[in-house]
Amino acid sequence: MGMDCRAVSQKTGMSAVVEGVIFRNDENGYIVISVLPDGETMPVTAVGYAATPPAQGETVEMEGEFTLHPIYGRQFSASVIYRKTPTTMSGIEKYLSSGVIKGLGEKLARRVAEMFGEDTFDVIESAPERLAEVKGLPLKKALSIGEQFRERADERRAVMFLAEYGVSPAYAIKIYNRYKDQTISVVKANPYRLADDVSGVGFVTADGIARRAGFAHDDPRRVSGGIKYALSQGQALGHVYLPADELIRRSRELLGAGTELIEECLFQLRADGSVKAQNVDGTEAYYLKRFWFAETKAAKRLLEIIAGGSEADGRADASARIADYIRRTGEELSEGQRRAVLLALTSGAAVITGGPGTGKTTTIKAIIELLTEAGHTVELAAPTGRAAKRMTEATGRPAKTMHRLLGIAAGHEGNASGDDVPEIDADVVIIDEMSMVDILLFGALVSAVGPGARLVLVGDADQLPSVGPGNVLKDIIASEVVPVARLTDIYRQAAESAIVLNAHRVNRGEYPEWGGAKDFFFIRRQGAERVASAVVELAAERLPKFVGGDRLRDIQVLTPTRKGPLGVGALNATLQSALNPPGQGRSERHYGGFDFREGDKVMQIRNNYSLAWRIPANHCENSRGRSDEEGLGVYNGDLGIIEAIDAEGGFIGVTFDDGKTARYGFSALDELEPAYAMTIHKSQGSEVKAVILPMFPGPPMLLTRNLLYTAITRAERLCVLVGDPDCMRRIVDNNRETVRYSALGWRLSGMSSYVIESGNI
Repeated sequence: MGMDCRAVSQKTGMSAVVEGVIFRNDENGYIVISVLPDGETMPVTAVGYAATPPAQGETVEMEGEFTLHPIYGRQFSASVIYRKTPTTMSGIEKYLSSGVIKGLGEKLARRVAEMFGEDTFDVIESAPERLAEVKGLPLKKALSIGEQFRERADERRAVMFLAEYGVSPAYAIKIYNRYKDQTISVVKANPYRLADDVSGVGFVTADGIARRAGFAHDDPRRVSGGIKYALSQGQALGHVYLPADELIRRSRELLGAGTELIEECLFQLRADGSVKAQNVDGTEAYYLKRFWFAETKAAKRLLEIIAGGSEADGRADASARIADYIRRTGEELSEGQRRAVLLALTSGAAVITGGPGTGKTTTIKAIIELLTEAGHTVELAAPTGRAAKRMTEATGRPAKTMHRLLGIAAGHEGNASGDDVPEIDADVVIIDEMSMVDILLFGALVSAVGPGARLVLVGDADQLPSVGPGNVLKDIIASEVVPVARLTDIYRQAAESAIVLNAHRVNRGEYPEWGGAKDFFFIRRQGAERVASAVVELAAERLPKFVGGDRLRDIQVLTPTRKGPLGVGALNATLQSALNPPGQGRSERHYGGFDFREGDKVMQIRNNYSLAWRIPANHCENSRGRSDEEGLGVYNGDLGIIEAIDAEGGFIGVTFDDGKTARYGFSALDELEPAYAMTIHKSQGSEVKAVILPMFPGPPMLLTRNLLYTAITRAERLCVLVGDPDCMRRIVDNNRETVRYSALGWRLSGMSSYVIESGNI
């Protein structure tokens, strides 16, 4: 006789054998399972959370209540699910053959269970070598089975321990993967370590664990963790350091602690090296260790590069070669471009900056040509895959992402000494889109430039600063230590483009003009709903015909904000419905409030140095005789299309714009987000045929002139603004520049007064 489903709201406990897993969400641990309760003959559906789904044949202990779901009917809603090792012969066999342990199929599992009976799990855990007594099971596989079983036992214990402190299964697994069998001892000793060691587990989560574990409000470990968290929050806003008074203020607000205790803990953090302090131009500045090392190393190495450019050409010889190049090629170079080429040929390091249409690409091509003619090897790179691809297309020469150029692996970016970053095998390194480069990446770059090699930095200093901490390009220019060439003349062809002209107008504080323009339009709409509707119509119907391109790859919606009716989240959902609606045979996977679907445009949102990728040989030029190219690393800002969602295999396959294909396990989907719409900040380094920009009211600190300038410069053939012209005018009038605490320029200016010899800086 089955259980009485009228016991709808009464809490109860239940022991049951798992018949099968109906649904699992690897991100948050939510599961739907079919179980056979003890003493029952009919299975029951149970729902709840578990770190990893229990396997078929496992016994689970659950606490919860029976409920009546309006669609799925009677089910057991479990507040707690504990997994127990099966004890019956049937349960043991089902568990072993469920696939939870790799290398044990159904037949082999039956043989193991028959040989060892109820002692099977004791044998696997304590004496796995005995499994080799089973016919068809070699010793190597036997030992592997034992190791897998012990790992799952450690995981279960760790997850159950963390659950007592309110840690969700998803984060519990991340914590376990970091510390393995040391998880419980580490968390008991100092839960604040989690904020430093485990991605996604911030101070707030660690503080919650510590509070449940009985840590005092004024425990020095708590205060020290909070100080470091305050510094990391500053870096999230673009700061490399925080002034002492601001750090103390932020820490007080976060911790509810007094100034005296915070200062005591700051002193200890300085003593153990976790935090660095320095007087920066009269301000007491506090850094997290790796940012201090990155900034000081970057300044020292850049000055060494300037001084050590021993192979640089003499000015007279270089000028003659430039003149000869112009005669031979018929290429017109403005006075500013000639100066830029001359600096690149005669300096250890040089900066070339200018807005759209001022000939940066033509200048780079001339530099490359003259350097290679002189026998120099040249490497080209840019911060993102999109920017590197543009550089390749513009110059006709291969360009890499900076991460690939540097061979950066996990943990190397911003390395304190730079020793782990391999030296770049080139006489000259040219970096484009320098406005995107943060202090960690720049520190790694200059550490990798070899003795006597030269560095050419190209970018638009008026664009938005990098997403990461620092203000590298502007700081270098402001230091007046590195020779700078500013390109201001607009090329004749570019002068015919309203996109280019309006970008420069905005940069000067003038309003865009679109009357009679062929590539710049303003569509007037009032109200968020009407603006959103116009944006979708443009992206789905009107612009694909106009630009004659791929409506996913060649058209991009850019917006200033992430939230609100015209933010990234809302626009992505609406655009997906129009551009890639649900279809028969088109697989989906729900994560983070979004249904990822085959055919979706997506973006990588953080650097993953260990994610494997492959470029099929038939996707490469001159592919005859070539094998597939393989490597590691997908980086923040890389764009791609979801080609496959494999529910059985548990992964999503993405093909990126540069041809790389990569697989994401369902538990790694927090690294992807839909990219039909993206923030203007995220669009840096890219250029697409058509850009759509909604214009709507918002916070003045966000809607700034250089934000609009950056957005307009992303458009290659067409830029369409949609919304209220008055809003656009307010943005142009708002020349507010958010202060970033960085000291690279100060260090360069101060260090340059010394003789640059090893050990003097």
